[in-house]
Amino acid sequence: MAPSTPLLTGNPGKIAKSIPLVRMGPCLPGATVKTSKDGTAGIPNLQLYDMKTGACLKSFNQKKMQNWCPSWSEDETICARNVNNEVHFFENNNFNTIANKLHLQKINDFVLSPGPQPYKVAVYVPGSKGAPSFVRLYQYPNFDGPHAALANKSFFKADKVTMLWNKKATAVLVMASTDVDKTGASYYGEQTLHYIATNGESAVVQLPKNGPIYDVVWNSSSTEFCAVYGFMPAKATIFNLKCDPVFDFGTGPRNAAYYSPHGHILVLAGFGNLRGQMEVWDVKNYKLISKPVASDSTYFAWCPDGEHILTATCAPRLRVNNGYKIWHYTGSVLHKYDVPSNAELWQVSWQPFLDGIFPAKTITYQAVPSDVPSEEPKVATAYRPPALRNKPITNSKLHEDEPPQNMKAQAGNDKPLSKAALKNQRKHEAKKAAKQEARSDKSPDLAPSPAPQSAPRNAISHSASGDPEIDRKIRNLKKKLKAIEQLKEQAATGKQLEKNQLEKIQKEKALLQELEDLELGI
Repeated sequence: MAPSTPLLTGNPGKIAKSIPLVRMGPCLPGATVKTSKDGTAGIPNLQLYDMKTGACLKSFNQKKMQNWCPSWSEDETICARNVNNEVHFFENNNFNTIANKLHLQKINDFVLSPGPQPYKVAVYVPGSKGAPSFVRLYQYPNFDGPHAALANKSFFKADKVTMLWNKKATAVLVMASTDVDKTGASYYGEQTLHYIATNGESAVVQLPKNGPIYDVVWNSSSTEFCAVYGFMPAKATIFNLKCDPVFDFGTGPRNAAYYSPHGHILVLAGFGNLRGQMEVWDVKNYKLISKPVASDSTYFAWCPDGEHILTATCAPRLRVNNGYKIWHYTGSVLHKYDVPSNAELWQVSWQPFLDGIFPAKTITYQAVPSDVPSEEPKVATAYRPPALRNKPITNSKLHEDEPPQNMKAQAGNDKPLSKAALKNQRKHEAKKAAKQEARSDKSPDLAPSPAPQSAPRNAISHSASGDPEIDRKIRNLKKKLKAIEQLKEQAATGKQLEKNQLEKIQKEKALLQELEDLELGI
């Protein structure tokens, strides 16, 4: 083990790289630290050691099994520890003096931001007695006062959360999950995704497919993130900082996403109970590079050079066929190691390097040559009952995979529409032209005058067009306008609206114009 490699006994967490060694003593779930008769705490069960000298720097009494591990900033200047209703901050590894405290009732978890000063911290407080849960962002050491928080986001349906800072420490993604899905749609509970920025903006990330959220990962540029979600076959979508979808990768057998260190390549993979299929994408041009298969993989890691990938099968997750492979992102296996049958592989990792050591290179789509013989994946044939074995095979799928599509709205984009969109457009234009022609043949005195755009929505004619498709569109537009009217009434009463709700109000004019066009066509 390298001298700078962090050591930890107990629950893994964010550990300082060089100064302290954290050791957690025996503490079974549900157990508490023993106290003496006079009420003082017993033997400390959490110790911090100086790795250079081996001296014990500080001992604590840790009562909770969850979220016990101290957390350091990247430069190891400050250390934070969750204690009951407070987060204690220590500076320069001086654990005899608490430099600052962040006090919140029932605080459950916190995450320090990456990068240099100014340090930021995200804290989570679960809801109780009908009150919502919330996550707040603070800048160290400004914790006091009613307006000290940089941002606040409250939400329901959260038994636990996972907080993910982006690399520039400008925003946090909060994945909230419940242990039980009360609708019965999922055995694994229900998940929602929230976005919180240090400038005060917050939003709910709208995921178009129902189901669990398998993975969420930030791009190293901190300008976009990818979410893998939905019942299998799962969808994967890239969102920008406005939480708008930028690119949809369609559906497929995947449950994990991995950005390259430079952020220009994204790997979507299906590990665990899936077959290990990987999709390597160029996320600058949204082009598929390769589709390798790493069967039975339990570990995945990008090399710091942004070109090579490590996959491994490790114990105790799998105790057979242990080994690792080194891939090029174009799909070639450059090196392979199989552990002997009487041994097990427990861990494998890349040698760490500082950021900026390896510059980003131009992406290539041609598979690089390799001396390792390629292995054709074994294709399992579907079971066929005896009565059908001599008959032609018919290809059928339980689910039709959705193709990838670019969700970015570009002004003046002349790319061709889909067949369905073209059909609907031609149908609408033909009906509109025919009815305008029929209207022009009538007397001008009998021609109906169009309703002004500023007229109230309840004054709009409720006549039917005779076309079920147009009537359905009109009903949907009226529903959206009614929802906007309710949001405007809430804003008038002083209620603070979400970012996506404000964007809905801004679309009112366009919706009114679209409704007027449909009404004129009747």
